Amino acid sequence: MNAGVRLHGVRKTYGDGTVALDDVSLSVPPGRFVSLIGPSGCGKSTLLRLVAGLEAQDHGQVSVHGVSPEDACAAKLIGLVPQTPALLPWLDVLRNVTLPRRMNRRAAARRAEIAGVEARAVLQEPDMLSLLARAGLAEAVHRLPSQLSGGMQQRVAIVRAFGLRPDVLLMDEPFSALDEFTREALQEQLLDLWDELQTTVLFVTHSIQEAVRLSDTVVVMAPDPGRVVDVIDIDLPRPRGQQLLEQGRFHAYEDRVRNALRGAWRVPGAA
Repeated sequence: MNAGVRLHGVRKTYGDGTVALDDVSLSVPPGRFVSLIGPSGCGKSTLLRLVAGLEAQDHGQVSVHGVSPEDACAAKLIGLVPQTPALLPWLDVLRNVTLPRRMNRRAAARRAEIAGVEARAVLQEPDMLSLLARAGLAEAVHRLPSQLSGGMQQRVAIVRAFGLRPDVLLMDEPFSALDEFTREALQEQLLDLWDELQTTVLFVTHSIQEAVRLSDTVVVMAPDPGRVVDVIDIDLPRPRGQQLLEQGRFHAYEDRVRNALRGAWRVPGAA
Protein backbone atom coordinates (compact mmCIF):
# COMPACT_ATOMS: atom_id res chain seq x y z
CA MET A 1 0.00 0.00 0.00
CA ASN A 2 1.25 3.49 -0.83
CA ALA A 3 2.04 5.81 2.02
CA GLY A 4 -0.65 8.35 2.73
CA VAL A 5 1.99 11.05 2.31
CA ARG A 6 5.55 10.62 1.08
CA LEU A 7 8.41 13.09 0.65
CA HIS A 8 11.75 11.93 -0.70
CA GLY A 9 14.87 14.11 -0.94
CA VAL A 10 12.82 17.29 -1.02
CA ARG A 11 14.54 20.66 -1.34
CA LYS A 12 12.84 24.06 -1.46
CA THR A 13 14.69 27.36 -1.90
CA TYR A 14 13.05 30.78 -2.05
CA GLY A 15 14.10 33.68 -4.27
CA ASP A 16 16.16 35.37 -1.55
CA GLY A 17 18.33 32.27 -1.24
CA THR A 18 16.66 30.92 1.91
CA VAL A 19 16.76 27.13 1.98
CA ALA A 20 13.37 26.35 3.51
CA LEU A 21 13.81 22.57 3.21
CA ASP A 22 16.93 20.55 2.45
CA ASP A 23 16.92 16.83 1.62
CA VAL A 24 13.74 16.14 3.60
CA SER A 25 12.36 12.60 3.47
CA LEU A 26 9.25 11.52 5.36
CA SER A 27 6.72 8.72 5.02
CA VAL A 28 3.32 8.93 6.73
CA PRO A 29 1.25 5.70 6.65
CA PRO A 30 -2.49 6.00 6.04
CA GLY A 31 -4.55 6.78 9.12
CA ARG A 32 -1.66 8.11 11.20
CA PHE A 33 -1.65 11.38 13.11
CA VAL A 34 1.75 13.04 12.64
CA SER A 35 2.79 16.39 14.11
CA LEU A 36 5.57 18.63 12.82
CA ILE A 37 7.30 20.71 15.48
CA GLY A 38 10.36 22.93 15.45
CA PRO A 39 11.65 26.50 15.75
CA SER A 40 10.26 29.23 13.52
CA GLY A 41 11.85 29.09 10.08
CA CYS A 42 12.45 25.33 10.08
CA GLY A 43 10.12 24.72 7.13
CA LYS A 44 7.07 23.18 8.84
CA SER A 45 4.54 25.30 6.99
CA THR A 46 6.51 25.06 3.75
CA LEU A 47 6.35 21.28 3.97
CA LEU A 48 2.59 21.49 4.49
CA ARG A 49 2.19 23.79 1.47
CA LEU A 50 4.15 21.37 -0.72
CA VAL A 51 1.88 18.49 0.29
CA ALA A 52 -1.16 20.72 -0.32
CA GLY A 53 0.07 21.53 -3.82
CA LEU A 54 0.22 25.26 -3.01
CA GLU A 55 3.95 25.37 -3.80
CA ALA A 56 6.35 23.17 -5.76
CA GLN A 57 9.65 21.73 -4.56
CA ASP A 58 12.88 22.44 -6.43
CA HIS A 59 14.16 18.87 -6.09
CA GLY A 60 12.84 15.56 -4.83
CA GLN A 61 9.39 14.02 -4.86
CA VAL A 62 6.15 14.65 -2.98
CA SER A 63 3.21 12.27 -3.35
CA VAL A 64 -0.18 11.64 -1.78
CA HIS A 65 -1.48 8.08 -2.24
CA GLY A 66 1.09 7.66 -4.99
CA VAL A 67 0.06 10.67 -7.09
CA SER A 68 1.21 14.29 -7.20
CA PRO A 69 -0.28 16.80 -4.76
CA GLU A 70 -1.93 18.53 -7.72
CA ASP A 71 -3.72 15.33 -8.76
CA ALA A 72 -4.60 14.57 -5.14
CA CYS A 73 -6.13 18.02 -4.72
CA ALA A 74 -8.09 17.70 -7.96
CA ALA A 75 -9.55 14.45 -6.61
CA LYS A 76 -10.28 16.12 -3.24
CA LEU A 77 -8.06 13.69 -1.35
CA ILE A 78 -6.64 16.58 0.68
CA GLY A 79 -8.31 18.83 3.25
CA LEU A 80 -6.68 21.93 4.73
CA VAL A 81 -7.33 23.70 8.03
CA PRO A 82 -5.33 26.97 8.16
CA GLN A 83 -4.50 29.09 11.21
CA THR A 84 -7.58 31.25 10.59
CA PRO A 85 -10.97 29.63 9.85
CA ALA A 86 -11.70 31.50 6.56
CA LEU A 87 -15.46 30.98 6.82
CA LEU A 88 -17.83 32.64 4.36
CA PRO A 89 -19.44 35.42 6.44
CA TRP A 90 -22.79 35.39 4.59
CA LEU A 91 -23.41 31.65 5.14
CA ASP A 92 -24.54 30.10 8.40
CA VAL A 93 -22.57 27.29 10.04
CA LEU A 94 -24.43 24.44 8.34
CA ARG A 95 -24.11 25.94 4.87
CA ASN A 96 -20.41 26.71 5.45
CA VAL A 97 -19.62 23.09 6.28
CA THR A 98 -21.74 21.55 3.50
CA LEU A 99 -20.68 23.89 0.68
CA PRO A 100 -17.36 22.15 -0.22
CA ARG A 101 -19.06 18.78 -0.54
CA ARG A 102 -21.75 20.20 -2.81
CA MET A 103 -19.17 21.87 -5.05
CA ASN A 104 -16.86 18.88 -5.51
CA ARG A 105 -19.06 15.98 -6.59
CA ARG A 106 -17.24 15.48 -9.92
CA ALA A 107 -14.01 14.55 -8.14
CA ALA A 108 -15.52 11.37 -6.66
CA ALA A 109 -14.61 8.95 -9.48
CA ARG A 110 -10.98 10.09 -9.66
CA ARG A 111 -10.69 9.98 -5.88
CA ALA A 112 -12.05 6.43 -5.77
CA GLU A 113 -9.51 5.38 -8.40
CA ILE A 114 -6.54 6.91 -6.54
CA ALA A 115 -7.50 5.92 -3.02
CA GLY A 116 -8.59 2.42 -3.99
CA VAL A 117 -12.07 2.70 -2.52
CA GLU A 118 -15.47 2.13 -4.00
CA ALA A 119 -17.07 5.14 -5.64
CA ARG A 120 -20.24 4.80 -3.60
CA ALA A 121 -18.20 5.13 -0.42
CA VAL A 122 -16.73 8.38 -1.72
CA LEU A 123 -20.14 9.65 -2.76
CA GLN A 124 -21.80 8.82 0.56
CA GLU A 125 -22.90 12.02 2.24
CA PRO A 126 -21.52 12.46 5.74
CA ASP A 127 -23.98 13.41 8.46
CA MET A 128 -22.85 17.00 8.92
CA LEU A 129 -25.36 17.70 11.69
CA SER A 130 -23.90 14.77 13.60
CA LEU A 131 -20.34 16.00 13.04
CA LEU A 132 -21.33 19.48 14.21
CA ALA A 133 -22.91 18.01 17.31
CA ARG A 134 -19.76 15.96 18.00
CA ALA A 135 -17.80 19.23 17.84
CA GLY A 136 -20.15 20.94 20.32
CA LEU A 137 -21.89 23.05 17.68
CA ALA A 138 -25.40 21.60 17.72
CA GLU A 139 -26.89 24.88 18.92
CA ALA A 140 -24.95 27.00 16.42
CA VAL A 141 -25.88 25.42 13.09
CA HIS A 142 -27.90 28.43 11.92
CA ARG A 143 -25.62 31.16 13.26
CA LEU A 144 -23.40 33.32 11.08
CA PRO A 145 -19.61 33.29 11.67
CA SER A 146 -19.81 36.78 13.20
CA GLN A 147 -22.02 35.34 15.93
CA LEU A 148 -19.42 32.77 16.97
CA SER A 149 -16.41 32.92 19.26
CA GLY A 150 -12.93 32.27 17.85
CA GLY A 151 -12.95 28.73 19.22
CA MET A 152 -16.33 27.98 17.70
CA GLN A 153 -15.22 29.33 14.32
CA GLN A 154 -12.21 27.05 14.37
CA ARG A 155 -14.41 24.07 15.23
CA VAL A 156 -16.56 24.91 12.20
CA ALA A 157 -13.44 24.97 10.01
CA ILE A 158 -12.38 21.55 11.30
CA VAL A 159 -15.82 20.04 10.72
CA ARG A 160 -15.86 21.56 7.22
CA ALA A 161 -12.55 19.85 6.42
CA PHE A 162 -13.66 16.50 7.86
CA GLY A 163 -16.95 16.82 5.97
CA LEU A 164 -15.14 16.18 2.70
CA ARG A 165 -13.88 12.92 4.23
CA PRO A 166 -10.35 13.73 3.02
CA ASP A 167 -7.81 10.94 2.92
CA VAL A 168 -5.19 13.45 4.13
CA LEU A 169 -5.93 16.41 6.42
CA LEU A 170 -3.33 19.18 6.70
CA MET A 171 -3.58 21.42 9.77
CA ASP A 172 -1.33 24.49 10.14
CA GLU A 173 -1.37 25.55 13.82
CA PRO A 174 -5.18 25.66 13.90
CA PHE A 175 -5.33 26.33 17.66
CA SER A 176 -2.49 28.84 17.98
CA ALA A 177 -4.71 31.90 18.51
CA LEU A 178 -6.89 30.29 21.21
CA ASP A 179 -6.64 30.41 24.99
CA GLU A 180 -5.31 27.33 26.76
CA PHE A 181 -8.68 26.06 28.01
CA THR A 182 -10.32 26.34 24.58
CA ARG A 183 -7.26 24.81 22.95
CA GLU A 184 -7.39 21.72 25.18
CA ALA A 185 -11.12 21.30 24.58
CA LEU A 186 -10.63 21.47 20.82
CA GLN A 187 -7.78 18.97 20.98
CA GLU A 188 -10.15 16.49 22.59
CA GLN A 189 -12.88 17.13 20.01
CA LEU A 190 -10.36 16.82 17.17
CA LEU A 191 -9.20 13.46 18.51
CA ASP A 192 -12.81 12.26 18.74
CA LEU A 193 -13.47 13.15 15.09
CA TRP A 194 -10.15 11.71 13.91
CA ASP A 195 -10.75 8.47 15.84
CA GLU A 196 -14.09 8.07 14.05
CA LEU A 197 -12.92 8.94 10.53
CA GLN A 198 -9.26 7.72 10.66
CA THR A 199 -7.99 10.39 8.28
CA THR A 200 -4.23 10.73 7.77
CA VAL A 201 -3.25 13.97 9.54
CA LEU A 202 -0.20 16.23 9.20
CA PHE A 203 -0.41 18.77 12.02
CA VAL A 204 1.91 21.77 12.49
CA THR A 205 2.34 23.02 16.05
CA HIS A 206 4.74 24.89 18.35
CA SER A 207 3.32 23.21 21.47
CA ILE A 208 5.16 20.17 22.85
CA GLN A 209 2.18 19.11 24.96
CA GLU A 210 -0.16 19.39 21.97
CA ALA A 211 2.17 17.37 19.75
CA VAL A 212 2.52 14.55 22.28
CA ARG A 213 -1.16 14.44 23.14
CA LEU A 214 -2.43 14.31 19.58
CA SER A 215 0.16 12.32 17.70
CA ASP A 216 1.17 8.81 16.78
CA THR A 217 4.47 10.32 15.64
CA VAL A 218 6.20 13.66 16.29
CA VAL A 219 8.61 14.89 13.62
CA VAL A 220 11.16 17.37 15.01
CA MET A 221 12.58 19.88 12.54
CA ALA A 222 15.49 22.33 12.63
CA PRO A 223 16.21 25.55 10.69
CA ASP A 224 19.10 26.85 8.56
CA PRO A 225 18.41 24.84 6.46
CA GLY A 226 15.01 23.35 7.24
CA ARG A 227 15.42 19.63 7.88
CA VAL A 228 14.16 16.68 9.93
CA VAL A 229 16.37 15.94 12.95
CA ASP A 230 14.30 13.38 14.86
CA VAL A 231 11.20 11.21 14.49
CA ILE A 232 9.61 10.14 17.78
CA ASP A 233 6.84 7.55 17.91
CA ILE A 234 4.36 8.20 20.74
CA ASP A 235 3.35 4.91 22.32
CA LEU A 236 0.51 6.08 24.55
CA PRO A 237 -2.98 4.59 24.79
CA ARG A 238 -6.01 6.18 23.19
CA PRO A 239 -8.32 7.88 23.89
CA ARG A 240 -6.06 10.55 25.38
CA GLY A 241 -8.15 12.45 27.87
CA GLN A 242 -7.06 15.09 30.36
CA GLN A 243 -5.99 12.50 32.94
CA LEU A 244 -3.22 11.27 30.64
CA LEU A 245 -1.56 14.71 30.73
CA GLU A 246 -0.73 14.18 34.41
CA GLN A 247 0.99 10.82 33.99
CA GLY A 248 4.73 10.29 34.11
CA ARG A 249 4.95 8.51 30.76
CA PHE A 250 3.28 11.50 29.09
CA HIS A 251 5.87 13.84 30.62
CA ALA A 252 8.66 11.48 29.55
CA TYR A 253 7.61 11.93 25.92
CA GLU A 254 7.43 15.70 26.44
CA ASP A 255 11.02 15.58 27.71
CA ARG A 256 12.16 13.57 24.66
CA VAL A 257 10.60 16.08 22.27
CA ARG A 258 11.96 19.03 24.29
CA ASN A 259 15.50 17.59 24.22
CA ALA A 260 15.24 17.04 20.47
CA LEU A 261 14.10 20.64 20.05
CA ARG A 262 17.08 21.89 22.07
CA GLY A 263 19.31 20.04 19.63
CA ALA A 264 17.41 21.60 16.74
CA TRP A 265 18.57 25.06 17.82
CA ARG A 266 22.26 24.12 17.51
CA VAL A 267 24.07 25.36 14.41
CA PRO A 268 25.00 22.47 12.09
CA GLY A 269 28.68 21.58 12.52
CA ALA A 270 29.01 23.46 15.81
CA ALA A 271 30.85 21.79 18.64
